[in-house]
Amino acid sequence: MTRPAAATVTVLRNRRLSERYYAMTLGPHPRAHACRPGSFVHVRLCHSDIFLRRPMSVAAVDPERQQVEIIFKVFGRGTTFLSRCRRGTPLDLLGPLGTAFAWPRRSERVLMIGGGVGFPPLLFLATQLVQRGFPPDRIEFFYGGRSADEIVERTRIRKLGIGFHPATDDGSLGEKGMVTEVAERFVRRLRGGKLRLYGCGPAGMLRATDELGRRHGIPGQLALEAHMPCGIGVCLGCVVPLRQGGHARVCVEGPVFDIGEVVL
Repeated sequence: MTRPAAATVTVLRNRRLSERYYAMTLGPHPRAHACRPGSFVHVRLCHSDIFLRRPMSVAAVDPERQQVEIIFKVFGRGTTFLSRCRRGTPLDLLGPLGTAFAWPRRSERVLMIGGGVGFPPLLFLATQLVQRGFPPDRIEFFYGGRSADEIVERTRIRKLGIGFHPATDDGSLGEKGMVTEVAERFVRRLRGGKLRLYGCGPAGMLRATDELGRRHGIPGQLALEAHMPCGIGVCLGCVVPLRQGGHARVCVEGPVFDIGEVVL
């Protein structure tokens, strides 16, 4: 678990990406440099009657400017409040929290499967890999949504020079169907080579990604989504069962777990 710090930050930018998706830049946060792909921040909405914090995956950081970017989808009262925040709005940010993705070996081909608000930590991971010299042509980014409106930041992903494979339920962008099915067809077409799998998204997508990895013997990790009232392991509100027995807290032992580690 990373060492967290709480700080009052301000909204520096709040971009509307689509009807329900927003990208928000926050800062300055003294621990921005410690954020890693897979870790998250816990946001408290100042000057509102919403008491509990909201866990948000980190999509990008600017260590020099101490800025953190989150990308979220409007679901309820908390995210509606966030979507209406203007530049200068104060927020309380706790983090970074949780575990991070492990880096792949340079000999491996990286497959990332994301959906919904599960794509930001994978975007962060892909960006950092490219910045650290990992070959972009060895990264395949599978991104699923109900329709084209839910596949956001496409230009940003393509600019990384990685393989981009969108999939939508209605066929309005990319291949029609489940993103995990698109990824599995890609895996079946490959002839040899070492693979590593990363996934983050809704429960059904994570379950299918976990099954894909176990069925084909592909090692990797999943970043789980969960309600986290406290974010520091005290309330036990995000406990998940483990395949080998026992339980783990998504906010502390996770949110990143190995393929096959958690009962999904």
